[in-house]
Amino acid sequence: MTKHILLIALVFTITVSIGQGNTKPVLLAIGGSAPMVDDELENTQGGSLSLNQAKKENGLIVVFSCNSCPFVIGTPDFPGWEKQYNALYSQALKFNVGLVLVNSNEGKRLGADSFDEMKKRAEAQQYMMPYLLDKNSKMADLFSAKTTPHVYYFNKDMQLVYVGSIDNIANNKRKKDIPYLSMAMQAQANGKKCKPNSTDPVGCSIKRVKKN
Repeated sequence: MTKHILLIALVFTITVSIGQGNTKPVLLAIGGSAPMVDDELENTQGGSLSLNQAKKENGLIVVFSCNSCPFVIGTPDFPGWEKQYNALYSQALKFNVGLVLVNSNEGKRLGADSFDEMKKRAEAQQYMMPYLLDKNSKMADLFSAKTTPHVYYFNKDMQLVYVGSIDNIANNKRKKDIPYLSMAMQAQANGKKCKPNSTDPVGCSIKRVKKN
């Protein structure tokens, strides 16, 4: 009985913690469907864009990113994953998969992660892909996104096939580089399951704003 109560309490806590916004919260698991696919988000390339509009024939990759996290932009000791974005976008297009960046850092929206700063960042770094503004972290909440970056890869049916990190370069104890996202794209292109299909996301926490 006690175990059942604890389990119910845990599920309730997780649901409440991501259940910010007006859409029913979803705990994404491998095989789960992408939420919020038709909501249009403001795009630094102009106009607005939904996930369904960004999707290509073989799927879509959503990368939660920002302008201010050293795991994204890099430091003297770490290259930053941002430097891989255009190459990953080109690889995705090769496999007829879309790729978008989503900025959910509502807590820094009046500063480094304002839409104006997003446009400047996209231009300075020559982002090839759409860079979308997630107001009030609504999409991040529904995806259960934790970090910048945090990757979600959906197949042609918008079902999750890979989630986690781009690769393992942040692991100083790694014996070799493992390009998780590139491997996942290659596996899907070959009609195979992604192995691994889930890795731990590494980066700065998404800067949400507490809601009363």
